[in-house]
Amino acid sequence: MGGCFSQQWFSSLQGLRELFFPRRCIVCGRFLTADEADVCTACREDLPMTYQWDIVQNAAFERLARRFDVEAAATLFFFGAESDYRKIIYGIKYGGRRELARRMGFELGTRLAGNRDFRRCQAVIPVPLHPLRRWTRGYNQAEEIACGLAAALGVPPETALLRRSRYTKTQTRLHGAAKTKNVQGAFRVDPGRAAALQAAGVRHVLLIDDVLTSGSTLAACAAPLTKAGFRVACATLAFAGT
Repeated sequence: MGGCFSQQWFSSLQGLRELFFPRRCIVCGRFLTADEADVCTACREDLPMTYQWDIVQNAAFERLARRFDVEAAATLFFFGAESDYRKIIYGIKYGGRRELARRMGFELGTRLAGNRDFRRCQAVIPVPLHPLRRWTRGYNQAEEIACGLAAALGVPPETALLRRSRYTKTQTRLHGAAKTKNVQGAFRVDPGRAAALQAAGVRHVLLIDDVLTSGSTLAACAAPLTKAGFRVACATLAFAGT
């Protein structure tokens, strides 16, 4: 009896919330139905997928392979400055949409699970934020994406291995060589954590970020990981032009 009453009470609260604070699709702005979350069914069906998880030598892999010995790479959807789907990334990065980040990460992870190059990954590592930026934003969007993706792959997220060793400017406003210089040497591996993971047999890791643009940030993260003896694959939610 109590359980039924609690469920009815919760449903009533949800109904009131929908009445006074109706949820809208982050992409098109339409009202969401009760069984939709963040993105409406129509926009989800039209999501500009890359299908890179089905292509070994895909555009993401080729972009990163010019910078370091990447084991595999894939992204979920295309990111364009004129596309309404950019709102997904902006919402995750600046709008506090942590649950959206996890859901999108899980969606990417279910696709990567069908690719043997990604199934060999034994730990999922988010690109770390500097503590000051994390404090300002309240969370690390890459970490939220990584948590969802790790759940889909059935491997643990690993947040203690890779650290940001210095504060850097945001990459968004930089171009070309300035991006590479900005993040060069900005990350380090915790030697104690690396030793513990390798003692447990972890060799293949999956590096996660929100958007792949030039690849500078992922390359800067991969450098200390590969130096420490790990094989690095990469995945992001979005793939942007350079």
